[in-house]
Amino acid sequence: MTAACYVIANWKCHKTSDEGRRWFDRFASLYRPHSRLQVVVAPTLLSLEALAAHLGGLCLPGLSLAVQDLSPFPKGAYTGAVAADLLSPVARFALLGHSERRRHFRESDMEVVRKTGEAVDAGITPVLCVDDGNALAQLGALDDNLAMPPLVAYTPVEGMAVKVAQPPARVGEGVSRIRRLFPLWQILYGGRVTPDNATAYLEIPGIAGVMVGEASLDAEVFAQVCARAATFLGGN
Repeated sequence: MTAACYVIANWKCHKTSDEGRRWFDRFASLYRPHSRLQVVVAPTLLSLEALAAHLGGLCLPGLSLAVQDLSPFPKGAYTGAVAADLLSPVARFALLGHSERRRHFRESDMEVVRKTGEAVDAGITPVLCVDDGNALAQLGALDDNLAMPPLVAYTPVEGMAVKVAQPPARVGEGVSRIRRLFPLWQILYGGRVTPDNATAYLEIPGIAGVMVGEASLDAEVFAQVCARAATFLGGN
């Protein structure tokens, strides 16, 4: 296990700014920080700035915001795009290359590479989502000398498609394959993570944390996942 453990909430296309504020108010009443626990919440782009302002009034050490996507281009004449430089004041992390982006928006590996470069240049840590089918192509196209090493989120597509949690042993095999290619990068697991199975995934050798989708929409449930991670880390 690495020194830090990441627990990332991906809200996907859910929650208005008001709903997000209520979520954070409830989460704040349940959250127990840990010195080695890094909690990251990725709301919709629409509510990102409002929630960043709301968090300023809450005491949530170890918690940061992430953007679910960003532009592969810098600031300029790119109608409809949001550049990394504009996001860096409110987002410390960026989820990039998620299978839903590749499937629904036809996002290519090279587009993800460009987004990664933009994120790093703006001081945003990329969280690169990969699965068995695209890990080598997507990660292999990256520059090994990136100024900011990315986090890698292993998200098997089949597990999300059938909405069934993958056996930890199978996840461990996928993590091992990625680690052989990129031994120095931190790897997370995402795919039907809940309070009931979070510890089993965190116990997989080489895992640096988990990414939570549907279960993160409920503040109490997500707080339970964070509590499992804190217990796994031990001490404080």
